[in-house]
Parts: sequence; structure tokens; C-alpha cells
Amino acid sequence: MPSLAVFSILAVSALVTSFISGILGMAGGMIFMGVLLALLTVPQAMVLHGVTQFASNGWRAILWRSAIDWRVFRGCAYGTFAALALFIFVQLVVSKPIALIVLGLTPFVALALPKDLALDVQKRGHSFACGLVCSSLSLVGGVSGPLLDVFFVRSDMDRRAVVATKASTQALGHVVKVGYFGVLVGGAQRGTVDPMLAAFMVVLAITGTTLARRILERMTDASFRQWTRWTVMTTGVVYLGAGAWMLASG
Repeated sequence: MPSLAVFSILAVSALVTSFISGILGMAGGMIFMGVLLALLTVPQAMVLHGVTQFASNGWRAILWRSAIDWRVFRGCAYGTFAALALFIFVQLVVSKPIALIVLGLTPFVALALPKDLALDVQKRGHSFACGLVCSSLSLVGGVSGPLLDVFFVRSDMDRRAVVATKASTQALGHVVKVGYFGVLVGGAQRGTVDPMLAAFMVVLAITGTTLARRILERMTDASFRQWTRWTVMTTGVVYLGAGAWMLASG
């Protein structure tokens, strides 16, 4: 179990970021990943993030289960397992500065994608590409929410369907991440976390997600998308700066 100070930071972060994700469908996991990378090793951060965010996304998927597009989920699942197979083969675990830089670049990569790509998760084959690309990014930088959003932004789903379907796909992605960093990578790079800490993070993640439901119901689709973009772009700038500083000083 970490020190009281570290435990307190992790606990508050898990609660607050799960609340944010419960409203926006993402962003919270990106913020939480940055906190974990500041306090833990990369494999430990990946495992604890995966456990906590699985609880947050899994519970969110349960709360909004009637809105999930299961055809999209299946396509994303196939792509996710393809990404896992690739990473098992290469056994890739990046350094902390690289993880932060990838984390920070994610929303900008999403923004830079040309409009003529016309990504739409409801189109044939796009959900598989979504699972493959986003899961690969998650296994490098820990999260893929901003890029995942690109696949959903042109869909015909309302905000409830977006949150529900993204939550179900992200929950699967976090299971894969925990399995990869906690079991499938080589012993020296394997991440372990205290079971009691992990259990407490799960409780806080579910609590934060539950508290957010009423706010999501009151938001409009326009304000939902505006707040999501502002939050992830700001967070991306912070992580880019942190990663670059670590590389320069290391």
C-alpha cells in the first residue's frame, strides 16, 4: 500500500476523474493516467488505470446499457483483440516520458485528421479500425479517448448512445490493458498493484460515475461536445509539456 499522501491523491483523482468521464464519456481517464504516471512506474500505472477505468466505464455501460450499439461494439472488440495479439508479439513497454508525450499528442492527432477521411464508427469496417487503432494507442500511452471520439463524432448517435457505446468499448480495452501489463509482458516489465488499493479505486470510480448521471441527462448535445473538446485539449498541452521536460532533463 502506498503512503497516506499518495493514497489520498490517488483516491481523490479516481473519484473526480470518474465523475468527469461520467459526464463527458472521456477526458477523466486521460487526466487520471497523468496522475498515475507522476506517482507510479509505467506498468503499475497502466494496471491501476486499467482496473479503475474498467470499473468506471463498465458501470457507465451498465447504467446506459439500453443505449449501447452492439454492432459497433462487436467491430471494436475484433479490432481490440487484433491489437493485443500484435503487442503480445512485440512485447512493447514505453518509457514514462514517451507515455506522457503520446498521451498529450492524442487529442491533437485526432484534431489533425483530415475531414476527407470521414471516419464514422457506424460505417462498415470503421468499428474494427477504431478498435485496432485506439487499443494500440491505449497500450502505448494508456488512453485513447480523444481519438476514439473522432470515430463517433460523425455518427448519428445521440449523447447517450455515444457515452454508452464508448463506455462498453473502453471497458473491454481496459481489460486488455490490465491483462497485457499485468500478465502477458515479460516479468521485469510486469506491473503489480496492491489489491486493497485497486478495490478502493473501483469503489470510487463507480461512485463518481453514478454521481455524474444526473448532470449528463441535463446537458445538451452541443454543450456535451464543447466541454469534451476543451477538456481534452487543455489536458493534452499539460502532458506534452511534462513529457518534453522529462526528456530534456533526463
